[in-house]
Amino acid sequence: MPGLGTTFGRGGATTAQQDLQHADAILIMGSSMAENHPVGFRWVIKAREKGATVIHVDPRFTRTSAMADMWAPIRAGSDIVFLGAMVNHVLANGLDFREYIVPYTNAATIITRDFRDTEELDGLFSGWDPATRSYSAESWAYEAEEHADLDTAQEDVRGGHGKDQGDDTSKIEHPHRDPTLQHPRCVFQILKRHYTRYTPEMVEQVCGVPRDAFLRIADAFCRASGPERTGAICYAVGWTQHSTGVQIIRTAAILQLLLGNVGRPGGGILALRGHASIQGSTDIPTLYDILPGYIPMPAFGAESSSLPDYLRKHSSNAGWWSHLDAFLVSLLKAWYGDKATADNDYGFGWLPRISGDHSHFGYWLQMADSQGAAGQTPIEGLFVMGQNPAVGAPNARLERRAMANLKWLVVRELVETETATFWLDSPEVQRGELRTEEIGTEVFFFAAAAHAEKDGCFTNTQRLLQWHEKAVDAPGDARSEAWFVYHLGRRLKARAALDGRPRNDGLRALTWDYATGGRHAEPEIDAVLREINGHAADGAVIDGFRLLQNDGSTSCGCWIYSGVYEAGRNRARERNATGAYGHGWGYSWPADRRILYNRASARPDGTPWSERKKLIWWDESKRSWVGNDNPDFSRDKAPDYVPPEGASGDAALRGDAPFVMHPDGVGWIWVASGLKDGPLPAHYEPLESPVRNPVYSRQDNPAADPKKRPDNAYADSPGDPRYPHVLTTYRLTEHHTAGGMSRTLSHLAELQPELFAEISPELASEIGARNGEMITIATPRGEIQARALVTPRMRPMTINGRTLHQVGLPYHFGGRGLVKGDVVNDLVAIS
Repeated sequence: MPGLGTTFGRGGATTAQQDLQHADAILIMGSSMAENHPVGFRWVIKAREKGATVIHVDPRFTRTSAMADMWAPIRAGSDIVFLGAMVNHVLANGLDFREYIVPYTNAATIITRDFRDTEELDGLFSGWDPATRSYSAESWAYEAEEHADLDTAQEDVRGGHGKDQGDDTSKIEHPHRDPTLQHPRCVFQILKRHYTRYTPEMVEQVCGVPRDAFLRIADAFCRASGPERTGAICYAVGWTQHSTGVQIIRTAAILQLLLGNVGRPGGGILALRGHASIQGSTDIPTLYDILPGYIPMPAFGAESSSLPDYLRKHSSNAGWWSHLDAFLVSLLKAWYGDKATADNDYGFGWLPRISGDHSHFGYWLQMADSQGAAGQTPIEGLFVMGQNPAVGAPNARLERRAMANLKWLVVRELVETETATFWLDSPEVQRGELRTEEIGTEVFFFAAAAHAEKDGCFTNTQRLLQWHEKAVDAPGDARSEAWFVYHLGRRLKARAALDGRPRNDGLRALTWDYATGGRHAEPEIDAVLREINGHAADGAVIDGFRLLQNDGSTSCGCWIYSGVYEAGRNRARERNATGAYGHGWGYSWPADRRILYNRASARPDGTPWSERKKLIWWDESKRSWVGNDNPDFSRDKAPDYVPPEGASGDAALRGDAPFVMHPDGVGWIWVASGLKDGPLPAHYEPLESPVRNPVYSRQDNPAADPKKRPDNAYADSPGDPRYPHVLTTYRLTEHHTAGGMSRTLSHLAELQPELFAEISPELASEIGARNGEMITIATPRGEIQARALVTPRMRPMTINGRTLHQVGLPYHFGGRGLVKGDVVNDLVAIS
């Protein structure tokens, strides 16, 4: 998400699945889309039927590979070298879409004289502080006529998901530019020098992809560019779940900007989410460092001592983030209602503050320390809802043991999962490492309603809100999440009313007056969506975030969703798709725009790049943008609009600025601050790589935060002789994530009944294993057993002159259900 957010302005897919049919080339990496997103994959097939070239780059030959025109096996974790070489291929062969990148990206922006690249510092950027293991981004800044005092320290407590985390590039005025792209310190020239060493030969050496195969792929994809052609990139968790995941995605985004493939039909980047509403769980977040709509969570310190201080830190002076005050005040009004007033900063002081690493890794490691780490209070209780960390989390063994340190654990699930019964039959109990009678954790299991047993809304891969209707009543005591959270909140508010301590002020002020119905007093979910959409002080539903105000006169639970509800009309419920992009089916945030940044689908003068690739364009007779999508731009802003001196917000962006969330209105090839690991992506080896980094002398990502400890041990890198192979994990079509919803269903269990390890015939011969035999797979965290599946779908690679093998494991199995198997994530490190 930060990779997309910092490059384009929003952390969501730039395009819609339906738009893939308009692509001339589709590159799928970090995903087996045919297996894990089969409904969306039909649009890839439609594109191929129209003549598009489908390319799959993946460690395994999968169903996606079988449907692709080109497949290349790649060493897991080497994606930046592959993509960086594609960037180099574009730049070295003059394949960039120059008419696009000069006005629509920061390629022409000039960087300060103080910047030093990885080419000069052998794998580090200027600003590195080895004592703090972090960068100061001061030397990465734009050279500008004037700028504010920049706070360029990269803050450790932030996860990097919201807005730009106070990115002070948003405060710079009038950066120096060279539209000829010849200045040696312009972004374009720095980029060329940075990726010079990322050659086809380097791809063969590092990734294991033969030089000629790489060149065929690079040429096929990179020529899907220009006025008449576009290409799309699809990725999933095969990219995100790396210590360099943000920078992998950043490299793909840079490639798409250079090719002019963002905001145009058949282009963009489709972030394929992990399941039905992962996009929704970041929009209205389960992440600790953001509030709904990617508003940064306040941190302890002077920057958040008051609402004005916070806004001075985080607001931009141009673009839509300059309206942060309206978005946040409207959110606070939705939460605190009449208790949120100008006199009390609209309840801003009631929001929690970030005090450290409160991420999944952070709190599980804290739980594993029974007495708490230094300066930390031990965690006493945990809610687990819609998750099975005993199987699905990295180093699941550590997490199972950590739950034994809790006083209480609440699990809400459809079935008894391994998390719910860790105290009874976990591998640790079976091995005698834990004894049931000595575990003091009190476990409360609540039966949960399935999606067909409740009303609600999913937000899918393409930012599309889709309503689902309740079909049947949930059985027995099973209840929806909304029921559980609402009634828990009601009881907590009742307790807070009896406790006058200031710490309870926010809970007492919280609006919690949802209407309920039915014999179980279920909250009215339609009313919740109306609250999320927003309304004026008189209760009238507002029809978009442009109407939100900073004076307390509007209320909105998530500004990017504003518009999903109109008076008497739940647009997420609509099922009347029209046109090529599915308008009328659900609602795509923001403002039902199916392709983000679509101002870039027209030339700077407002005319389409071509008839074949037109999407929206300027109609001079109507003085309006018209076309096949809702403009991701002010509808009445003329292409030749120039902001007057002193303009702010959207009015401060030119008429040819497509990237409306950025203060300069352009896509960021170069990210001057806001990312912890550099302004440009660079290749570092995964933390336990058996391969020495051939690109730089620096082995792994310097800004990564390793979690090495006795219960989360790492292999020596590079080249620990005990662990010479590469492990890659993945999902099967027939199972769902940690298996709770599929290993308990007979028809799915029968289709994939047993854990297996995919290995090549060459590796099988080397270790003396035959197809179907049980083999042991080990890492420093532990070992598991699986049945050997000997297949040419896995191929040995020559990396740095030596043979390297990869082992593939699906991670769905655990100790409960109709089919069982060892927990693959016991092998994986928290990193």
